[in-house]
Amino acid sequence: QVADAWKAFRQAKAAYEQDPSRFTGHPKLPKYKHKTEGRNVLVYTLQAVSGGQTLNKGASKNSLRQGTIKPSGLPIEVKTQQDPKAIDQVRIIPRNGHYVVEIIYSKEPILAAVDPSFCVAIDLGVTNLAAITSNREGFIPRLVNGRTLKSINQWYNKRMKELKLCLPKAERDRVTKQMERIATHRNRQIDHYLHAASKTIIDLLVQEGVGTIIVGKNPFWKQEAGMGKRNNQNFVQIPHARFIEMVTYKAELVGIRVEIQEESYTSKASFLDLDPIPTYKPNDETEYSFSGKRIGRRNRLYRTKAGKIICADVNGSYNILRKSRPDAFTHVDAKGVAAYVVQPLRLAITV
Repeated sequence: QVADAWKAFRQAKAAYEQDPSRFTGHPKLPKYKHKTEGRNVLVYTLQAVSGGQTLNKGASKNSLRQGTIKPSGLPIEVKTQQDPKAIDQVRIIPRNGHYVVEIIYSKEPILAAVDPSFCVAIDLGVTNLAAITSNREGFIPRLVNGRTLKSINQWYNKRMKELKLCLPKAERDRVTKQMERIATHRNRQIDHYLHAASKTIIDLLVQEGVGTIIVGKNPFWKQEAGMGKRNNQNFVQIPHARFIEMVTYKAELVGIRVEIQEESYTSKASFLDLDPIPTYKPNDETEYSFSGKRIGRRNRLYRTKAGKIICADVNGSYNILRKSRPDAFTHVDAKGVAAYVVQPLRLAITV
């Protein structure tokens, strides 16, 4: 692992010298782990958990077949429902105050009857975790509720603040065991919701026969968020990158392709007016004007040139689709485009 850390550092340093804009700063040298508290990731091959010379003393060679993982040299047993033939390795990863056992396994894709020419665009946010639109005629825009995650984070922030105030002033940067437990609980809640939301989205797309997902994402969008202190906190605390990973691997398992699309100006341009959508450039001082604008409480609505009020996130999602596929709506005129923007439905997430 030490060799891997140095190898990764050298690769990052070479990449930084070629294109510094891809990084938030100069890559730093790997550091020593704490002498007593430092922990490494343990990686076990299949042979080290399923039988042979490396099994724990007294462990059954059939333990894996019976659904139990018994890593060599450790007095632990972890139950799993995975097919033993599909398991590649087991990893034990140190976290704050606990360990996570990851089972790495192979799974063959089961391709669904989807059409790659039918696309959906996903606009990620806070109040609406995801706004989903499509170029498929008859597709009703969907919204994935993000208030659940906001509520989890608000409780977490409030509780952590209370616990820090209980500490002496000089020690308020210290993380206690109780804080670690609260952080773990919060992370598990968020992870569970994101898994449920990503599965619901993929199930919907298979049902609709959609074969391509386009996700809007800007480089350094978390580091450069400029939405005010409270909104920045809400946005940064939602692990959108983790959500994209979940959507991606679940999509690949059913034969749906996932693409990432730069999304600058998609929230400002008017979809119904088919505004041109420029791309942000750091040294570009051009002031772009658009046919409509965001209005309402916290800019959740969008008013078009003709005065039509639509959901701002739905407008942004359609523009992400249009930016990725400029010809997605060329077969219809402005009146025809209006037929796509209907009242969105809330996508029910079962957790």
